[in-house]
Amino acid sequence: MTDQFVPDGEAVGEGVEFSTSGVEESAAQSGDVDLSAAVAELTGDLQRVQAEYINYKRRVDRDRDVARQRGIEAVLADLLPVLDGIAGARAHDELVGGAKLIADEIAKVAVKYGLEAFGEAGDEFDPQIHEALMHVDVPGYSVTTCAQVFQTGYRLGGRVIRPARVAVTDPTEEPEPSADDSVPDDPSSLT
Repeated sequence: MTDQFVPDGEAVGEGVEFSTSGVEESAAQSGDVDLSAAVAELTGDLQRVQAEYINYKRRVDRDRDVARQRGIEAVLADLLPVLDGIAGARAHDELVGGAKLIADEIAKVAVKYGLEAFGEAGDEFDPQIHEALMHVDVPGYSVTTCAQVFQTGYRLGGRVIRPARVAVTDPTEEPEPSADDSVPDDPSSLT
């Protein structure tokens, strides 16, 4: 590397010391008020930049978590037909040997990431988590009920990925009054 020379013969960068004495001297000349105002302004700027950085970091972390969760959700949604096939094979006792081990491992991974199956015959019908495919007349229910489940529903972290597909039946019996619904015999006891 060659040294650069300035007109008086000294190399640039050698023995150069940086100091703020010039700034301090000019500030002393213009008064302490200007110096404290400059310090306050620079401190405010620094605090704003620091707050912006903290907010940026929080936003990036939150976005990263959301992207990770969406990725998990997409993979698990693609695995739902596989889980349906495994459930069908289990229902007909067709899982044996190595296939059973593989099916068990897939189920463990799904549970590890928070996948939860729901929807069984006899559950009270909830249109937010069940999809009614047909209506059947089955006596003996006091509320609208899932009489048959055609396809299990799944949720991930409380969010429904796929609703349970069911056949529903309307209530045929009067609901039994609960203790809260009972009317007291003595009207004076209401006061």
